[in-house]
Amino acid sequence: MAKEKRNAISPTRAENYPEWYQQVVKAAQLAENSAVRGCMVIKPWGYSLWENMQRALDKMFKDTGHTNAYFPLFIPVSYLQKEAEHVEGFAKECAVVTHSKLELNAEGKLVPASPLEEPLIVRPTSETIIGATYAKWVQSYRDLPILVNQWANVVRWEMRTRLFLRTAEFLWQEGHTAHATRAEAEEETAKMLGVYADFAQNYMAMPVICGKKTEGEKFPGAVDTYCIEAMMQDRKALQAGTSHFLGQNFAKASGIQFLAEDGKQQFAWTTSWGVSTRLIGGLIMTHSDDDGLILPPRLAPTQVVILPVIHSEAERAKIMEYCDLLKKQISEVKYCGAEVSVALDARDIRGGEKVWGWIKKGVPLRVEVGPRDIASDSLFVSTRFDGSKKSVPRGEFISTLPEMLSSIQDAMFARALKYRQDNTRIIDSKDEFYSFFTPKNEDNPEIHGGFAMTYFSGNPEVEEQLKKDLKVTVRCIPLEGGEPEGVCPFDGAKASRRAVFAKSY
Repeated sequence: MAKEKRNAISPTRAENYPEWYQQVVKAAQLAENSAVRGCMVIKPWGYSLWENMQRALDKMFKDTGHTNAYFPLFIPVSYLQKEAEHVEGFAKECAVVTHSKLELNAEGKLVPASPLEEPLIVRPTSETIIGATYAKWVQSYRDLPILVNQWANVVRWEMRTRLFLRTAEFLWQEGHTAHATRAEAEEETAKMLGVYADFAQNYMAMPVICGKKTEGEKFPGAVDTYCIEAMMQDRKALQAGTSHFLGQNFAKASGIQFLAEDGKQQFAWTTSWGVSTRLIGGLIMTHSDDDGLILPPRLAPTQVVILPVIHSEAERAKIMEYCDLLKKQISEVKYCGAEVSVALDARDIRGGEKVWGWIKKGVPLRVEVGPRDIASDSLFVSTRFDGSKKSVPRGEFISTLPEMLSSIQDAMFARALKYRQDNTRIIDSKDEFYSFFTPKNEDNPEIHGGFAMTYFSGNPEVEEQLKKDLKVTVRCIPLEGGEPEGVCPFDGAKASRRAVFAKSY
């Protein structure tokens, strides 16, 4: 086997978690900052990961009756003004187009030339323009429901950015549906939250809590917002997906009306739901270690990489012939209904450098093949998730490969779930709550706290005070579990449920 010269990520998670994250992204060749401030270039390995996420989610959407469409990037400013709460929520993040042409001035510089009659917003989200379209599509109850999703980019003018987690432009999907009844729309909202939870846990191996947002944290203009919340390795929460019940608010603003079965005109009930490339950031921070990225097998662009170990040119032909056959055999193996993705790395670079490159890219299994392995018809197999290494007969490796990948996927979820459980605390006093979220190690102030399960009365003043004092927010009110009524430790009022409190991204 090739000698693995230590070449890990610096700094470590314990030394500087935010910088560790940036270095994992860089070392895995996922993305890099672009020439446009706040925007990113998603590199091939990162985009392949996003494509795998897209592919899985798109099937889940279509399996639940949805179809894809595409709507304009530009939204007239008057559309946003129709829904007051919505425009207030997004106004500070909007990128605005005011001119349509460029021309050379007297100094030879390009300057805007023709003002637009109405400014256009580069979409921060598409409820308003899709609502205007649905108003044309819907005339009768027979035109409902509309179950549409779009894969697109959006722009939110963020000042403090971090690759994948928060950028001025990012990729996402946004589902927008319209229904004849409130019950149908609420059912849709819950269904799509379930789809997101399914994807997060069974594809990303990322445990999530499904819950409802408070009034202060819900989507601007929504009646109710539901979310999935995950714990990262610095114990902060990541909102990984949202599903909004919009009631009739946007239908009234956009004029989505229909003739009901009783012959009366009614406004439609609408929903919207979305996840974004932020999921890649969540994947990194849920699983990766001080050696770099770790990918769950169900999403890894390459699930197995073959590394020929060649010491002399005399060995090359025989080793490459063996590796070519091995690659073919692996590619014919089925895992979760698809062929196993396998790469053969025959680059003429040092073995240690090659091995560490794949370690940092997070490929689940590395298979090294040298003269001794060929002689015994065995493979030297390394598992990225736990670092285990063993020699396995080729036939056994091929026959047990699906089980190996499944066990890695399950173990990744189990480890992440245990981490969340170990860092979740039931707290019933204000003093304990403040202590829980106060850094105690000046050398490493980033990693502390976790999820606090605490009764919350719903008082918005409490939310604002906790934000101000601790930078802690109510992440959600969990939909499952819970205890009888209790007392909110912050204002002494009755509370029907415990909420999840945490610092967040």
